[in-house]
Amino acid sequence: MSLLVKICGMTQAETVDAAMRCGADALGFVFAESPRRVTPQQAKLAANDISSHVLRVAVMRHPKPHEWREVLDVFRPDVLQTDAADFEYLDVPTHIRRWPVVREGDGVLALPQEFVYEGKKSGQGETVDWGVAAALARRGRMILAGGLDANNVAEAIRTVRPFGVDVSSAVESAPGRKDAKKIGQFINAVRAAQAGKVIHEI
Repeated sequence: MSLLVKICGMTQAETVDAAMRCGADALGFVFAESPRRVTPQQAKLAANDISSHVLRVAVMRHPKPHEWREVLDVFRPDVLQTDAADFEYLDVPTHIRRWPVVREGDGVLALPQEFVYEGKKSGQGETVDWGVAAALARRGRMILAGGLDANNVAEAIRTVRPFGVDVSSAVESAPGRKDAKKIGQFINAVRAAQAGKVIHEI
């Protein structure tokens, strides 16, 4: 089974197209405070031509119920990614996949079946302890995030053995501006690692 690759922080239709051409499985649109933040309408326009096999992920953090409702109605995501505790008060339809965010140091005893694992702050390039992540990855379908790039993702995959990987700042030319070449390098590195190959980017 292929590792799920999520490119997060999409803001423009052209880089959405580039990420799909490179083989991304999921594209994240950020509706929380961030240089990558978009409105539901902007996300809808950028995601207009996303293939049906690529997941549209609404990335939020502690949203108010009305904010989530607007994202749901306008953007129409396939997945909601937000902190685990947020799902206790949000009304999420059953057809929407849930990706609770479990943050390093939270001390979670019960893990969801499918979850994102990252540092205390999202989108900061903050690498988590891969040893801790590896233990948690054995307990559910973990999407590993935080500090991943084309140079270290192979080692992360070998060490953690996650269900998927998630990248944002490492595939940008500037905060909030995705770089098609960097997206391609990252996805190539993931696929090579999964195939047991070693590649060196120049």
